Amino acid sequence: MEPFCPIVWPEDPTPVNEKNCELCGLYRQGTRMVWGEGNPEAPITVILDNPGAREDREGNSFVCGTRQTLQKAVHEVGLKPEQLYVTYILKRKPVRAYDKEAARQICMQTHLFGQLRQQNPTLILCLGNVAVQSFFQNAEIDVKRLRGSFHDVLGYQTTVSYHPLAVRRRPNLYPLFIEDLTLIADKL
Repeated sequence: MEPFCPIVWPEDPTPVNEKNCELCGLYRQGTRMVWGEGNPEAPITVILDNPGAREDREGNSFVCGTRQTLQKAVHEVGLKPEQLYVTYILKRKPVRAYDKEAARQICMQTHLFGQLRQQNPTLILCLGNVAVQSFFQNAEIDVKRLRGSFHDVLGYQTTVSYHPLAVRRRPNLYPLFIEDLTLIADKL
């Protein structure tokens, strides 16, 4: 196996008609909209809660901890970067308090569901409780109880795992993260 080295996955440009969306109110926080990254035609769509930092203070691209952990696990289970597309419940990174429930519902209805219909992935992987609860539209569920199997959500074959930052902070979760990605690799 070739050695692992994290890279900046190409950003999928935000559609022109979506770029200036103000419906969820996050535009007031001054962060730009990030539609997704990776291969928009990939069989696997990864859903995270919101975009993280993509550039340092000087505006240079870098691979944050979330991406490093995800890419390392993807590499270990034998998936290829071109097999994945990463997108978000929220398309802007929140930097201040906001109405979380309303913003998530607006963003899913306005952006994510249309994006999924257009891309039509084979599998969806939700990472972290926020993404899982939002996408499954059930605040009572969690990763711990749902991981390890596939679920039909809105007509999509969906599985879940821990958020890469949780895995990074709690290394005991890494073997479980690998198990969950192996489930996907085996399914493909």
